[in-house]
Amino acid sequence: MAKLLKSPLLLLHIFLLSLLSLKTIASPATQAGALIKWKNSLLPSSFLSSWSSTNLTNLCKWNGLVCDSTGTVSEIVISGANLNGTLAQFNFTPFLNVTRFDFSNNLLRGPIPSEIGQLTRLEYVSFYNNYLNGTIPYQFSNLQKVWYLDLGSNYLVTPDWSKFLSMPLLTRLSFAYNYLTSGFPGFILYCQNLTYLDLAQNQLNGTLPEMVFTNLDKLEYLNLTDNQFQGPVSPNITKLFKLIDLRLGRNKFSGQILEDIGSMSNLQIIEMYNNSFEGKIPSSIGQLKQLSKFYLDWNALNSTIPSELGHCTNLTYLALASNSLTGELPMSLTNLIKITELGLSVNNLSGEISPYFFSNWTELISLQLQSNLFTGKIPLEIGMLTKLVLVLLYNNTFTGSIPSEVGNLKDLTELDLSNNHLSGPIPLALWNLTNLQTLQLFLNNLTGTIPPAIGNMTSLQGIDLSANQLYGELPNTISRLRNLQNISLHTNNFAGPLPECLRNCSLLQRVRFDGNNFNGNITNAFGVHPNLYFISLNDNQFIGKISPQWAKCESLTTLEMGRNRISGEIPAELMNLTQLHSLILDSNELSGKIPSELGNLSLYKLNLCKNHLTGEIPQRLGSLDQLQELDLSENKLTGNIPKELENCDRLLSLDLSNNNLSGEIPSELGNLIALSVLLDLSSNSLSGMIPSNLAKLTRLESLNISHNQLSGEIPASFISMASLISTSIDFSDNKLTGQIPTSKVFEEAPANAYIGNSGLCGNATGLSTCYTDSTKKKHSNTVLIAVLIPVCGVLLLAIIVAVLIIFYRKAKFHDEESRSIGETDGNCDSLIWERESKFTFGDLVKATEDFNEKYCVGKDTSNWTTIAGSYGYMAPELALTMRLTDKCDVYSFGVVALEVIMGRHPRELLSSLTFKPSTATSISDSAEILLKDVLDQRLPPPTGHIAEKVVFVVTIALACVRDSPEARPTMRFVAQELSAQIQACLSDQFDMITISKLTGLQK
Repeated sequence: MAKLLKSPLLLLHIFLLSLLSLKTIASPATQAGALIKWKNSLLPSSFLSSWSSTNLTNLCKWNGLVCDSTGTVSEIVISGANLNGTLAQFNFTPFLNVTRFDFSNNLLRGPIPSEIGQLTRLEYVSFYNNYLNGTIPYQFSNLQKVWYLDLGSNYLVTPDWSKFLSMPLLTRLSFAYNYLTSGFPGFILYCQNLTYLDLAQNQLNGTLPEMVFTNLDKLEYLNLTDNQFQGPVSPNITKLFKLIDLRLGRNKFSGQILEDIGSMSNLQIIEMYNNSFEGKIPSSIGQLKQLSKFYLDWNALNSTIPSELGHCTNLTYLALASNSLTGELPMSLTNLIKITELGLSVNNLSGEISPYFFSNWTELISLQLQSNLFTGKIPLEIGMLTKLVLVLLYNNTFTGSIPSEVGNLKDLTELDLSNNHLSGPIPLALWNLTNLQTLQLFLNNLTGTIPPAIGNMTSLQGIDLSANQLYGELPNTISRLRNLQNISLHTNNFAGPLPECLRNCSLLQRVRFDGNNFNGNITNAFGVHPNLYFISLNDNQFIGKISPQWAKCESLTTLEMGRNRISGEIPAELMNLTQLHSLILDSNELSGKIPSELGNLSLYKLNLCKNHLTGEIPQRLGSLDQLQELDLSENKLTGNIPKELENCDRLLSLDLSNNNLSGEIPSELGNLIALSVLLDLSSNSLSGMIPSNLAKLTRLESLNISHNQLSGEIPASFISMASLISTSIDFSDNKLTGQIPTSKVFEEAPANAYIGNSGLCGNATGLSTCYTDSTKKKHSNTVLIAVLIPVCGVLLLAIIVAVLIIFYRKAKFHDEESRSIGETDGNCDSLIWERESKFTFGDLVKATEDFNEKYCVGKDTSNWTTIAGSYGYMAPELALTMRLTDKCDVYSFGVVALEVIMGRHPRELLSSLTFKPSTATSISDSAEILLKDVLDQRLPPPTGHIAEKVVFVVTIALACVRDSPEARPTMRFVAQELSAQIQACLSDQFDMITISKLTGLQK
């Protein structure tokens, strides 16, 4: 019984002790100790200098702390104090009574401790703008008294939203600028007192739950910008009737803009830019009388601008850019007298700009109408918009001159009227815009000169007057433009030397003077420009040398001086331009060797073609492993192609043509598998075989190795080079033999791709079909036809030889019989051949009068085979272009006849003939060859009637080898002439007869 009486007393003691412990935990001393411990875990901060163990009695005077009536901390507000560290050492237990916790705008990192959920009296929590990471602790939802929660601008990631409780008193919530993913956080849907919700700049996705619009009807601010929400916006959004600020920009919303959006009468800001909204701008927008900012740019709207928009007279910012809006600007927009920024660019708006717009929009600061279809003149009233800072009217079709009233826009910092049809001179008043920083007038039809007044524009940083018709010299006053960074005057008619004062523009970054008529010595025209990264002086008439001073422009990435008259050597000092990517010095008068030091650079493009460079290609160019284009063509380079070029494995184009390079093509070039645009090694002295390794260049489109001394076959493996273009391959003028690759690319190449290679064959224009065993068996009839010409030729030759032998023998042993041949009164009108000859030519007629085109090689091109032994006897149209005519056999007969008469193949005689389109074949002026000198010198010179017969046979043969098939006689004509009883006698002595006199036979 005594024990039971003692129990209540024991419980009372325990209760009193617990109160004492709570008082001890929340005492100023314990709070001070906790804060000092946390301070010591941070980097030193002057803001926390008052937090000291020697100042424990003044806790309530420490920076960032607010105490209640008990002397304990009730608020911790340490915003913008540059606190650097974590919250790991922060002890939350002594601060259970704290109502405000503000650590915004510091450098805190690491996770937010879940213990913060113990501070159940908290009403205001902000960790905005720190470097906190990890998940958002679900214990935040234990803070049921919190009305303000801002965790924005950190690196927080998605928690398990299902663990979060509703926070009924929450009115302002921001998770913006974090890395939250998945769908809309579900617990927010039950925070029905929210007036401010900011989830911008996350990666939230999916469609918006309907409860956003039905449960959160107290929202005044809704920001979902920069997420991945998608789908149409629910019609229930109009239930957010208290909404003032709606921001849905940069998402994936689609569909049409709600027609009744005008019922949300409190809206002042609408941001729906950068989505996929389509259709029209609803006319109900005119009901939003309080609307001040309207962003619909970067969508797919395709209507006209509704005239009702002019009723939104409080609009200060209107952005409808980058849609497909059409039509003219409605005149009702003149009511927008408060408009300060107008962005209608990148649409299909058309028509002229009414002067009334400019006269009413006097508050305009920014006018952006670029990239539309506006026409007409720029209204003079633009001069009334004196507050303008930015004017962008480029990419339209404005005509007329630039209004001089532009000179009234004294606050203007950027003016872009480029790519229009403006004409006339640049108004002098424009050069007085001393605040102008950027002037863009390129791609117009402006004329005149740049006046000295340009020196007034001391704020100018960039000027582009390119692609106009400006002329004259650059004024020296350009030296006053000390802030000038970019100057582009290319494609005009400027002339004269560059002003020396240009050297004073030390801030230059980009210079384009190409495509003018500038002249003078370029050597010292520029100084040291440490920020210069691009300069193009191409296509002018500069002389002088490339100064080593360029090496001091250490930021240069592009140096272009092509197509001038610059001479001297390429300075080795350019190796110091470690950021140089493009070096263009083509079409000048540079001499000397290519500096091997260029191999130290990081070039993407190197063009030194059309100069007078000598020596070998430096092996160190192989170190340019970033190089994409190399052009050294049309120089005087010698030696071998360096195999080290294989290390330039990003090359897209390689041109070494028209030099004096020798040796073999390095097989290593086949390792340049990125090569796709061009490989040109033509017009050198390269020898040896074509490396089969080049077949690895499967991306290559153009290949030219013509005009060399290459031998052997074109590798069959080239069939894998499927990207080659038939019209862009050239193997001509080498010593190549064998069959071309059997692919469409090579078979469809033009005839001139293979000319000058006597041994190439294949199924391509200009080549004979190659002979194989299989084709021999399959087309034996074609082979028979192929040898028909030589057989017929032998038959004819046998007859001619027989005739000649008879005549020679008769002349030597039976002179009296020869004299018995009938003559006609000494006039030599005709000669009658004796019986033997008559019989021989009768047989010839019989043998040839049925010899027609069906016996010609190539009648059926689908059955051609290699014509062994026929080269040198084939007609040129057949040998070179596979053109089949009925005179192909005639040419072959003529060659054979001349070969019998001369005792050797007549190739030298044929090459001396100059073929003309006329019916006759003539001899070049330097080749008046005597007939007696071309006859077989092993036989005695013919005399008498034998000489007459020889002259006649040669005359017939020369007619047969005329270049034009139409100029040759028919075979029947030849046979009839040779078998005729009457022949013309000689009118000149045999020793004086020239070949040229025997070329006039008429058919």
